[in-house]
Amino acid sequence: MNTTDYSSRIAALRQCMREAGVDAFIVPSADPHLSEYPADRWKSRAWISGFTGSAGTAVVTASSGGVWTDSRYFLQAAEELKASGLQLFKEGLPETPSLQEWLAASLPAGATVAIDGTTCSCAEGKKMNDFFASKGLTFKSDFAPFDRIWADRPEVPAGEAFVYPLTYSGSSFAEKWQSVSEAIAKQGANAVLVSALDELAWILNIRGNDVAYNPVAVGFAYLSATHRILFMNRCKISDEMAAYLQANGIENRPYDDIYDFLPQVPAGEKVFIDPVRTNFRLASLLPANAKSEGASPITWLKSLKNETEMKGRREAMVRDGAAMVQFLYWLDTHIGKESITELDIDEKLREFRSRQPLYKGESFATIAGYRAHGAIVHYRATPESSSQLKPEGFVLVDSGAQYLDGTTDITRTIVLGPLTDEEIRDYTLVLKGHIAIATCIFPQGTRGDQIDILARRNLWNVFRNYLHGTGHGVGHFLNVHEGPQNIRLEQNNTPLTPGMVTSNEPGVYLAGRYGIRTENLTLVTEAGESEFGRFYRFETLTLCPIDKRAIDRSLLTADEIEWLNNYHQTVYDRVSPLLDDTHKAWLKNATAPL
Repeated sequence: MNTTDYSSRIAALRQCMREAGVDAFIVPSADPHLSEYPADRWKSRAWISGFTGSAGTAVVTASSGGVWTDSRYFLQAAEELKASGLQLFKEGLPETPSLQEWLAASLPAGATVAIDGTTCSCAEGKKMNDFFASKGLTFKSDFAPFDRIWADRPEVPAGEAFVYPLTYSGSSFAEKWQSVSEAIAKQGANAVLVSALDELAWILNIRGNDVAYNPVAVGFAYLSATHRILFMNRCKISDEMAAYLQANGIENRPYDDIYDFLPQVPAGEKVFIDPVRTNFRLASLLPANAKSEGASPITWLKSLKNETEMKGRREAMVRDGAAMVQFLYWLDTHIGKESITELDIDEKLREFRSRQPLYKGESFATIAGYRAHGAIVHYRATPESSSQLKPEGFVLVDSGAQYLDGTTDITRTIVLGPLTDEEIRDYTLVLKGHIAIATCIFPQGTRGDQIDILARRNLWNVFRNYLHGTGHGVGHFLNVHEGPQNIRLEQNNTPLTPGMVTSNEPGVYLAGRYGIRTENLTLVTEAGESEFGRFYRFETLTLCPIDKRAIDRSLLTADEIEWLNNYHQTVYDRVSPLLDDTHKAWLKNATAPL
């Protein structure tokens, strides 16, 4: 049970608000780099509200407050917000007002709405300023109370960054900078501000351990033909890193110096920023005549994996597949014979993966949800919540690893014992959606939202659905979630392009009963060409058996059965050489034709 005194924290915040003339304070989940998963120092929304999910925004007013989050976290947020008493607002539902609408309706004319401008994007800051002005409200973007009220607030991460070798990156800093400089030149710029941590890691070929699960290092970069500056605290720069920076003509300055540097941009330099990936305060510091705005070319270039990255990813998938088989064998042979909890699953996965070469850690917190917990999309077991597994029903396991040569992300819904007819049907329909994405061929220029229905069609036919996206981009020894591409209902203008790694993860969730999801990673590749142009397909990268015990064969077409059998043969052929005879025999049975 959470015993944290959130009421005292909220009271301290309200005192700061009164002293500053602030009537409402918005607390996003982001850090100054707008990271999905921030370092502990910037987990302000969790600290003030109790809600620990990766996406959500808190609002505190003089007398009330709430947290807005999406469907992945509805169940989790409802439970965690009990400790603070803040209201849950379920984003995406027709009855839910937006945060801005709620504030406009709740506050009197002339009231002041505040935010720490380092925790929201330039684009979002501009939108909020315009919206609140239209409602007769004042928008203040320099209110930063947490250093005052958060007594034991963690410091800026101080762990050493390290050089990411060409062996794994496949492209040097010089090559990447050449591509980026050509792209920004088309936008009338000759310099770029790199703020997002995964973009910083990619272009400089550096990595770090500053953020849980994401191998990134906290810093900013300013790059131009004449200035190459890495704003990163000196304690993070090893001798090897210092030599690497010097060899590439990159100057090192303290992290916070970026805020003094930007107002005085070198003469003749026009700085390109992405208003979606640059915080509001940083963007505001740049002189208006010295900046150009647009979509980050780094986001696009980073998403197109080169040959070295693709080769590494395939090899990482084989090793991850071997670890997964060892885990599945362990679970299959121990369930019902000894005590196994959701937390035990987390520990066993970590144990098996850590034995694999080039393993550097998990790519996100393992989701191991037994029965009803499987319906909580981003559930994470705690000592208080961890369920005991029984030889019945499903356990949903979503996990992944960081290897030096690739990032993995896989979900398997595993049969522990007898299932209902409904569970079997739903499992099979989710699998049909997964296969539909895995086998689709699409013309050049196709977006993820144009194929998303393939994953949902069979579920919709029986009035089932899921509210999360079908697929997200995945980094290369980087963040497990990256853009610009995705597969989801909401429109995204980014075309699916060869070299992009994207998840394929349809699911279905029945609150209080069970959750089902089947996830593999895929690589967009060439399929062929005709008089109608070029066509692409997905190469399935993940190598792990899909549990056949929950499949209603009668619901699958001949083509779907053929895909599953071929996939399983590939899994066996690629993974079995890494296994001993016992695990190999188990895998042979798990991948036998349906």
